[in-house]
Amino acid sequence: MSKLFKFSDTFFDTFQSKTKTMSLKIIFMGTPEFAVPSLDILLKNGYDIVGVVTAPDRLGGRGKSQVIESPIKKYALEKGLKILQPEKLKNTDFLEDLKSLHADLQIVVAFRMLPEVVWKMPKLGTMNLHGSLLPKYRGAAPINWAIINGETETGVTTFFLKHEIDTGDCFLQHKIPILDTDNAEDLHDKMMQVGAETVLKSVKLIEKNEVKTTIQSDSEVMHAPKIFHETCEINFLQSTEKIYNFVRGLSPHPTAWTTLNGENLKIFAASKEITAHQLKVGTFVSNKKDFLKIVTQDGFINCHNIQLEGKKRMDIVSFLNGYKKEI
Repeated sequence: MSKLFKFSDTFFDTFQSKTKTMSLKIIFMGTPEFAVPSLDILLKNGYDIVGVVTAPDRLGGRGKSQVIESPIKKYALEKGLKILQPEKLKNTDFLEDLKSLHADLQIVVAFRMLPEVVWKMPKLGTMNLHGSLLPKYRGAAPINWAIINGETETGVTTFFLKHEIDTGDCFLQHKIPILDTDNAEDLHDKMMQVGAETVLKSVKLIEKNEVKTTIQSDSEVMHAPKIFHETCEINFLQSTEKIYNFVRGLSPHPTAWTTLNGENLKIFAASKEITAHQLKVGTFVSNKKDFLKIVTQDGFINCHNIQLEGKKRMDIVSFLNGYKKEI
């Protein structure tokens, strides 16, 4: 079901006349590296970024003595952009600062959920870029869940924000194939670049008042909830294919794990081997030289890059050369 997204004639006539002498005023909201190409492409195409909203600085590093700035803040500082870092999005001072920027449009890429008073503020609304083909994979971890579930295709979607998270009317989507060898990092990097191009195309449509929106179908909704450490433990009582997808869908972060001799073992890279056997599921098989396999219901997960609790991440040969316990 589609509809043409139209602003009021009076407003848009006024707006179009103004754009002849001034560019669209945009507030950009984002935090991680994923959002940087989207901000960059807007600046390179001449859009007026009147403000950047990102997460507050945090303490990290050894002894938590180092101030860590978000990738978006670092980029914004390089470009001399105005930066806002609110602890709370309903803070009165922040709302006044936001209002004083007189933005026509807000763009959200990998930021937190906005209160209504924020996303309703601009005249042209607030647009969000989401890392899935909505309504599939609504939620915090769409990239991870698409791979974990064995999808062969995903994509990015732009939509206008409304009350419920990731439920707004969509207007642009770009499909991205998922290769059998892709992990979450690979897909993230592809999506980051395609997402930036989609943001630019979306802004141009908004600027020209040519946005055609589509209402999300409730019957096609799939969820992508936040992933926690405890839910990253591998269940070997399932097919090799499912375990393989689970490992790559969580690599490199937050990382699938199991235990070896009572210690947590993170698996960053693995391959699948589907074959009949009579071995006990979940046990390890190794020649102590160049392979370490874990038994599944219908084969093996062959570990290639791992990290034992308290140790560095390493390739399997290096790990086996230094591991003294029985396997």
